[in-house]
Amino acid sequence: MDTSTILWGLLFGSIGAGYFLYGKKQRAWVPLCCGMALMVFPYFIANIWLLVGAGVLLCGIPYFYRP
Repeated sequence: MDTSTILWGLLFGSIGAGYFLYGKKQRAWVPLCCGMALMVFPYFIANIWLLVGAGVLLCGIPYFYRP
C-alpha cells in the first residue's frame, strides 16, 4: 500500500460514514448500503484507478438513484 491508496481510502471511508449516518437517520436503504460499501471496499482493492472509479461510482449512486 502506498500513500495515495491510504488517502483515497480515508476520503471514501469518510464519505461512506456520512452516507451511512444519513441513511440510518432517514431510514433510507440506498445511502445506508452505499455508505457501508464505501467504508469497506478500500480494504479489498489495491489498484488505485479501480479504487477511485469504484469510489466515485458508489458516491454517485445515492445522488442519481432516488426511489
